Amino acid sequence: MDEIISALSGLLNYAWILLFVVLFVIPILQRYMVNSARKRILRRISRERKSQVITLIHRQETIAFLGIPLSRYIDIDDSEEVLRAIRTTPPDVPIDLIMHTPGGIALAATQIALALKSHPARKTVIVPHYAMSGGTLIALAADEILMDPHAVLGPVDPQLAGKDGAFAASSILSVLRQKPAEKIADTTFILADDARKAQEQMKELVRIIIKGKCGEPNIETILAELVSGKYTHDYPIFPEKALELFGGCIRIGIPPAVYDLMDFYKMEMSSRRPGVEYIPIAPPENQRGR
Repeated sequence: MDEIISALSGLLNYAWILLFVVLFVIPILQRYMVNSARKRILRRISRERKSQVITLIHRQETIAFLGIPLSRYIDIDDSEEVLRAIRTTPPDVPIDLIMHTPGGIALAATQIALALKSHPARKTVIVPHYAMSGGTLIALAADEILMDPHAVLGPVDPQLAGKDGAFAASSILSVLRQKPAEKIADTTFILADDARKAQEQMKELVRIIIKGKCGEPNIETILAELVSGKYTHDYPIFPEKALELFGGCIRIGIPPAVYDLMDFYKMEMSSRRPGVEYIPIAPPENQRGR
């Protein structure tokens, strides 16, 4: 009997070790292999295009064990990382920003767009699938936007959050036009005032970002299409429509290696993903050691 108990105890210990390996060691090794593969492809794209390659990629994540979906979007952490990547890129090195995002916080997207615009060398935004809302705002700062034939951009009209959810600024303003003042609550008037400010601020921001770009001659049409609330916020702008709006800034077709890279950004069993990633470019030989 003692021998049986001892054997069962040994098997139980092995089972615990196996469980530990399955739950902790294997996922860590898998993430390490995926991250290594990403970096190899990033280096390949960087060599092929002679550029600094930055990713801003947001996928829906799943927390390990619980299986609860998490929606990722452009946030302040992302803007900090992208700004650091742009800041450390030599001024004569082009930047390729690969974006796959539903958008996010307006402040973060604005910071990234203005930082990208200020980089002296050529800036290219590559959209393999979609860059909506704040992603489109960032794309407007590029000298060139490369889109997959079926990729989409989206409107950048402001969205205001209220107690009942988020609403388009243009929709809030429409309430003032459709209802008599005595039937409109004070809080709606206040929200409408913010909506008016947000819309004007976004128009001015888009003017600043597009200034000097190939879409500048078409700025009024761009503002009417993207900022005024003509469409719903999730309206897809396919390459053909983007060509009408931005002209020569749009190129249909993306580097094949970008598709290879996206294969390694599948949904992960992790609470944290590398939304922003880049390989720092080494300084020229004559600047090393300073």
